[in-house]
Amino acid sequence: MGLYNVFRIAGSAMSAESVRLNTVSSNLANANAVSTTPEGAYRARQPVFASVLSAVNGGPASVGVQVKAIVESQAEPQREYQPDHPLADANGYVYRSNVNPVEEMANMISASRSYQNSVEVLNTSKELLLKTLTLGR
Repeated sequence: MGLYNVFRIAGSAMSAESVRLNTVSSNLANANAVSTTPEGAYRARQPVFASVLSAVNGGPASVGVQVKAIVESQAEPQREYQPDHPLADANGYVYRSNVNPVEEMANMISASRSYQNSVEVLNTSKELLLKTLTLGR
């Protein structure tokens, strides 16, 4: 694997983690959303990652990460009895999103650290490449 493939791999990992961070922020923004029906309640979303192996023009294979899909949680929304709420159904219930803010915060920290690790890989690779270029002086 060439040194330039490291940049491609780390870049694809950063792109995937960026999608993960955006998904977490969307989940956190909708954590307190309510709806009149269970079908209308916001459901937590998570990206699905896949490793990618590709060879271009018969050259060496390179790997990376891509987001295959963003899936919606199948957990039921929380039902709360709030007859005074403007979105309450005929029985007085509202349906809250199934987002767990504590899990989302842990997911955000994990995604942020993974992104930071990829940045460190890029910086270290760049430094090694620059040091290699100075060997010929």
